[in-house]
Amino acid sequence: MGTIRLTAAQAMVKWLSVQMTEDGPRFIDGIWAIFGHGNVAGLGEALHDAQEVFPTWRGQNEQTMAHTAIAYAKAHGRRRAMAVTTSIGPGATNLVTAAALAHVNRLPLLLIPGDVFANRRPDPVLQQVEDFDDGTVSANDCLRPVSRYFDRITRPEHLLTCLPRAMAVMTDPANCGPVTLAFCQDVQAEAFDYPEEFFEPRVWRVRRPEPDAQELDEVIGLIRSAKTPVIVCGGGVIYSGAEAALGAFAAKHQIPVVETQAGKSALAQAHEMNFGASGVDGSAAANAVSETADLVIGVGTRFQDFTTGSWSLFKNPARRLVSINVAAYDAVKHGAVPLVADAKVALEKISAALGDHAASAPDAKLRSEWLDAVTAHCAPRDGGIGYRPLDAEVIGAVQRATGEDAVAMCAAGTMPGALKLLWQPSQGGFHMEYGFSCMGYEIAGAMGIKLATPEREVICFVGDGSYMMANSELATAVMRRVPFTVVLTDNRGYGCINRLQTLGCGGAPFNNLYENCAVEDQPQIDYVAHAASMGAHAVKAADIASLEAEIANARGRNIPTVIVIETNPAESPGFGDAGHWWDVAVPAVSDREGVNKAYASYLENMARQRLVN
Repeated sequence: MGTIRLTAAQAMVKWLSVQMTEDGPRFIDGIWAIFGHGNVAGLGEALHDAQEVFPTWRGQNEQTMAHTAIAYAKAHGRRRAMAVTTSIGPGATNLVTAAALAHVNRLPLLLIPGDVFANRRPDPVLQQVEDFDDGTVSANDCLRPVSRYFDRITRPEHLLTCLPRAMAVMTDPANCGPVTLAFCQDVQAEAFDYPEEFFEPRVWRVRRPEPDAQELDEVIGLIRSAKTPVIVCGGGVIYSGAEAALGAFAAKHQIPVVETQAGKSALAQAHEMNFGASGVDGSAAANAVSETADLVIGVGTRFQDFTTGSWSLFKNPARRLVSINVAAYDAVKHGAVPLVADAKVALEKISAALGDHAASAPDAKLRSEWLDAVTAHCAPRDGGIGYRPLDAEVIGAVQRATGEDAVAMCAAGTMPGALKLLWQPSQGGFHMEYGFSCMGYEIAGAMGIKLATPEREVICFVGDGSYMMANSELATAVMRRVPFTVVLTDNRGYGCINRLQTLGCGGAPFNNLYENCAVEDQPQIDYVAHAASMGAHAVKAADIASLEAEIANARGRNIPTVIVIETNPAESPGFGDAGHWWDVAVPAVSDREGVNKAYASYLENMARQRLVN
């Protein structure tokens, strides 16, 4: 067996460049890098020499580089991913938020932060975090609880085992998530004679676990006996590539489908069995069929509190819970009858066994009335001079101005709930990071989506609060000529949390909108000038009509477009019977009448919670 002498950094890059997907491309499609102390000399040199086979891209912030990589993987349905490398100190700790985001959302991400010297000769080195009680600790240890797999490379030959383990985790449908390989900076530069066969191209296949026969029979029996079943569609449907299977299953067996944030757009809104968003930010149609359901069938969902109305949504006293999930951890939550399997395989097997069986058809009028109400609610209003539109009007304008290929994306604030409730996508036309609800994901995420799906029009909805947290990857998108459209809604603060504070919990407006903060003067932030200073095309829309026009104008550009529009911070996007209760603890003792009323309502709703079958 022959060998090849390489530094450990060269060996890592060479190995990553030949790890392939079933469809042909590399699984790790390049690396985002901010070089600093701990990665510039070893890994930086290796990446420089490999530019033709393994590209390197420069970002502006370690966290947002990772957000771009996460969005890229999500847009590819977890079939491709990216890596991120940083320095050993603040660069590494900047990755923690992004790693947590990938962990919660079960998305593949390869993090390669530099680390301290394995030989400890120059200790303590620049940026080294010293633990007085544990000499093995470095800053990278803060990534352990938010990594699916963590390893520290302290010898060059460690790559022979840690790299295949990393790939196995990122391509495992049940265990998928972020991987951290903390790479000691002296080891990066050390040479080793690696086996030549280690660098042979390898194809990684994402497996489709088959269901257990006994579990399958039990679930089939429950569906046969159910009179009013409902399907809760989660992100696992998309990661399985089970969209068509779910659509066919629901239509054939007459079972309505309600959507989570991660599962929305697995079925186009036009699908006859798509009753819309579930739960706290849910539609009247979806919540109506959920409340009466005697069997709730989760497919690829972890039943997060927004989906379930904090477990007060499913009110039928006879209801049972089924969870079809590739991860056993999720499949057994809340006393569910589990079916541990790939979503596509499970749906096809259940459907074949059910034959022509169909439940009582759901009331189609619920769905049609809901969609009519959405159209009316999203229509522009004639508010007169100085009128600031609602978020619903903004969504309606974008919906009217875009086509079938549009992808609406967002992450935090009011817009995630509003979009889940009101956006009517084609299949694949919705991308939401709401597992971690991470402010600052939006602009970096939009760039990742556009890189993954250049053929689609990407619309990034972001509030002024999130924009202020993380906007610098606009400059990266300009440099790389990655076009997408940012709709920046300016409500002068954290409007979403202000409403939760005042309307939801009975509190006084405090420290959310700028006008309720301890400031000497209200900030007058020129978002148009700010975005333009980074090279984006930036404009301010005076009203809904001009917003629609600017959305259309953006399509011909090869750089990001930022459209700023002032909105009303007081109005909620929900209306009528939309939405459901959310468990947000209200103080039991207060001198404020509004808080006491909210607490009384809180106790009433808590009594409706049903946490297990």
